Amino acid sequence: MAFLPAGVISADSRVADESAQLRTSVVGETGDLRVSQLKAFLEKYNSPLAPYAGKFIAEADKNGLDWRLVASITGVESTFGKQIPYNSYNAYGWVNGDYSFPSWNASIEVVSKTLRQNYLDKGAVSIDQIARRYAPPSTTWAWKVKYFMRKIDSLPLAYTI
Repeated sequence: MAFLPAGVISADSRVADESAQLRTSVVGETGDLRVSQLKAFLEKYNSPLAPYAGKFIAEADKNGLDWRLVASITGVESTFGKQIPYNSYNAYGWVNGDYSFPSWNASIEVVSKTLRQNYLDKGAVSIDQIARRYAPPSTTWAWKVKYFMRKIDSLPLAYTI
């Protein structure tokens, strides 16, 4: 189970459930459909992060992460940014919630870059391995992140165009 470079496609949803494989960009006439899909998903939850769907995608691509990962972490940690310390932009439970970012853009950049450098590059290449470092001693964090990743996938592309 590993994060794979951009361009790798997992055709089997059971495999995608257990691994955090990057899905290939789906580009249509209106641009990268992942942005529309993630935005629609976040809007479904009335998330203040919905306008930043493109930033999640750009930072995931830049850092070689699954495009659904960081947004899914916000679902577990803060109900997609709705339950955070005032003006902290900390939807990730970063530093146990005792950290403030200057903006949503900065928070997405820092979290994505740190996941790459301090997790994946140091051998935590599956969601279960990331969970051991990101959210100890939780036994449910990884499952919840995977759950939201599957929920993002469950939106039909036709719905997001």
